[in-house]
Amino acid sequence: MRETIAIPRSPHIKPTVFNEFFGLGLDESASPFLTPDSRAWASNLTLRASILAAFLLVIAFSLSFHPTTLSLSYLILVFVYFLAGIPSLIESIEDLISFDVNIDVLMTLAAFSSVLIGSSIEGGLLLVLFALSGSIADAVTAKAKGSLSHLNQLSPTKVTLLDDNGKLIERAVNDISIGTKILVRAGEIVPLDGVVVEGISSVNLVHLTGESLPVMKQVGDDVPAGARNLEGSITLEVTHTSADSTLTKIIQLVTQAQEAKPQLQRWFDTLSRGYAITIILLSFFFALTFPFILNIPYTGMEGAIYRALAFLIAASPCALIIALPIAYLSAISACARKGILLKGGTTLDALAQCSIIAFDKTGTLTTGNLTCKQIQHIGSDRQWDENEIVSIAYALERNAVHPIARAICDYAKDKEISSATVKDFKAIPGYGVEGYVSLNGKEEAVFMGRPDHISERLSKKQLKELETFVEEVRSQGSLVAVLLVGKEPYVFSFRDTLRPGLQSTISRLKKLKSWKLLMLTGDHVNSAQRIADEIGIDEFYADLKPENKLEHVSRLAQKEGLVMVGDGINDAPALARASVGICMGKVGSGAAVDAADVVLLQDNLERMDWLMLKARKTQQIVRENLIIAAGAILIASLPALAGWVPLWLAVVMHEGGTVLVGLNALRLLRS
Repeated sequence: MRETIAIPRSPHIKPTVFNEFFGLGLDESASPFLTPDSRAWASNLTLRASILAAFLLVIAFSLSFHPTTLSLSYLILVFVYFLAGIPSLIESIEDLISFDVNIDVLMTLAAFSSVLIGSSIEGGLLLVLFALSGSIADAVTAKAKGSLSHLNQLSPTKVTLLDDNGKLIERAVNDISIGTKILVRAGEIVPLDGVVVEGISSVNLVHLTGESLPVMKQVGDDVPAGARNLEGSITLEVTHTSADSTLTKIIQLVTQAQEAKPQLQRWFDTLSRGYAITIILLSFFFALTFPFILNIPYTGMEGAIYRALAFLIAASPCALIIALPIAYLSAISACARKGILLKGGTTLDALAQCSIIAFDKTGTLTTGNLTCKQIQHIGSDRQWDENEIVSIAYALERNAVHPIARAICDYAKDKEISSATVKDFKAIPGYGVEGYVSLNGKEEAVFMGRPDHISERLSKKQLKELETFVEEVRSQGSLVAVLLVGKEPYVFSFRDTLRPGLQSTISRLKKLKSWKLLMLTGDHVNSAQRIADEIGIDEFYADLKPENKLEHVSRLAQKEGLVMVGDGINDAPALARASVGICMGKVGSGAAVDAADVVLLQDNLERMDWLMLKARKTQQIVRENLIIAAGAILIASLPALAGWVPLWLAVVMHEGGTVLVGLNALRLLRS
């Protein structure tokens, strides 16, 4: 018997949790180095500091009216500038060192310049409101990252390997190098890509292709990570490291989701530097020329410097710049809480423009879980009734993890049929199971497996009838297994089951009348017709090879904008070519996850209508924010330049617009 031991990880290898933390770029409060108490204090630290600064500013303002408390007011104001101003001052200095003149530099310049003209309260108000609006954006960003960082891991984290002495050693997946021999027991998920070097077994590739029928793997065959080993133990020689694992791909998707910016946001980011420099230069120009043009003094409440600073503050496009990322990050965060991973705001824009939704069938519209639909006897002489046949099949399959075995067991339990007694039971990996049962005082040999594995045990007449029936059943999209009791064959027919709630989801999409729905599948036309009729899809294309599916997707995407929903390797080209590709996260292949723009982490297809509406709602919120932000700039800047708006009111109007667009964007966090 092999001995299993666990050995400590190498001290030179960082724990996985640290790799995930640094790779995701999470907020410091999520650091694995912190204790729970420290993490609680660090959470939303900038927002807490901003609120404290606002509280102190109110106290300083209330004390500034009485001469005896004026000194105390100034002292408290120093703490306000420290809490709300020093962080922005440090960032502005770093930006200036790198010759990056941006909105932060502009606002910091305006705030600290207000002290020079005796408007320190207004400057403190500007810093507090600017810090509050910035912390709202940071909180939404952290919320989005936090939701995305706790995604379900789609691959095993540990692996059992064989050392030179034949001992089994448990190690982390990240520690395994190419060429290492690993053991995969029955029922386990294959943790890494490899080649079978010992053993034989059937594996379920539903995670990779969406197909429910298991595939036999023996020495020399490749086995991809994510496949489920069903029967016997197999030994693999690893061909790819964990760098290509699903978890790594998910981390890459998280990074893309945070960095991929919509076109409008990228345009504003590019514009912001030139705009900031222009506003700063105009402010200096107005401060220097207004005394000559308008015959006003340089200093004082009506002076040129005061007006220039008010204009500098009011014309700063903080609300305009913050309006877009907060909206998109809020939507991304809301989607993440629903188990929907987006590759950035660009995906939301593309979703909102699509008018066609195309679905793959197997593994997407269906679950891959089989249901026994029919039991057919082959031949004219029948000795056993259906309950006895189900009882025998149940006895043979009750200890297996094969999808067909589960379907038979579920069928027997639903019919309340007990298991027969099987003697000399034997499982033959990749072929079937066999044994002996006692029927009417006589022991009969029984075998259950694929039809092609019992052909030599049947007469020519039975074989011909069996082949005809099996071909007919398969043409309807069903899977088959044959139970041989003595010389009598019984064909069990199985069908893939629809995803729960799918019919209501399709119904809701059709009622909205905003999208055209169709199905693309490589299955037989009869099977496709059956599924289409059951769920209510009016248009479908069947018998499609991957290249045919790609042609349909390309044509439709160019015309109207197409959302393609799939899961398997064969869907990857279509997912990449579609306007928006949506992949099933649990059963989806690595290639499909890479190609897709959206990953449904829990295979929650019932969220499709919610996702499509969320994309359109995001577009609406973005438009509203742009109008609010532009209006705040125009309404505040021109009156401030004319001297009609005091500095404090310009600050309130400017930062009030920033807070308003932030709160408006947070509406997208609602379900």
